[in-house]
Amino acid sequence: MNTKMFTSFDRRVLIVNRILIALLVLITVVPMGYILIASFMDPQVLATKGISLNPNDWTVQGYQRVFSDDSILRGFLNSLFYSTAYAILTVAISVMTAYPLSKKDLVGRRWINYFLIFTMFFGGGLVPTYLLVKQMGMLNTVWAIIVPGAVNVWNIILARTYFQNIPNELVEAAVIDGANDFQIFIKIMLPLAKPIMFVLFLYAFVGQWNSYFDAMIYIKDPNLAPLQLVLRNILIQNEVGQNMIGAQAAINEMKKLAEMIKYATIIISSLPLIVMYPFFQKYFDKGIMAGSLKG
Repeated sequence: MNTKMFTSFDRRVLIVNRILIALLVLITVVPMGYILIASFMDPQVLATKGISLNPNDWTVQGYQRVFSDDSILRGFLNSLFYSTAYAILTVAISVMTAYPLSKKDLVGRRWINYFLIFTMFFGGGLVPTYLLVKQMGMLNTVWAIIVPGAVNVWNIILARTYFQNIPNELVEAAVIDGANDFQIFIKIMLPLAKPIMFVLFLYAFVGQWNSYFDAMIYIKDPNLAPLQLVLRNILIQNEVGQNMIGAQAAINEMKKLAEMIKYATIIISSLPLIVMYPFFQKYFDKGIMAGSLKG
């Protein structure tokens, strides 16, 4: 009796879970599908008729304008560099900080943990951070985007928990074989920490790729602007370069092209994340679970 009731309950839970997952998929897929189709449509048709599957209403002018504009291509390359460099630096700092903190015999371990957790809740604020970046000579340089946020306490906690889940017998065996701490870290811990390292890399890359606020504050040179800052100008300020619309274009034409460029740029800016995630998925599932639970 109890077994049958339990099985029936399980089935209802699975049905509810599938419905919720289907809704989440729709919430994600429908807006992305709308933007994808809208990026190929004539803005006038989109404004009057809405989404149309008629090929006669489609155009690739938005993508042509995007790929012909130097600022967008330069912003794409800048964002790729910023995100990759920031992710590598963040992972390196997180792993090298987390491994010593995972050792219970580390002197001052508790106070270091308290200090790191304190910084999660209390920060210096925008003005002191800006002054610090300026005094260090990083203002209007690539380092202003990469360095200030490279130390992420949450990533350190995830990596520390992951290292704590690695069996201590591996370290003891390495010590018996004559390995020192550096050799243990490089040859044993880092290979075993690949899942959490990929997870932290993905977190950092996505966060930096979607960020524009730091660049808006610290970067004045348009040649150093990331893609999201260029995209912000198009989406919010409708700032379209003259080489994208021509010197004799009218205001209406400018708005039309800005609308096409808006959707095309959103698709292009999302491609690196869409392409990258399948390669990280097998590490992501394992790394996030092992880094969030202490067994």
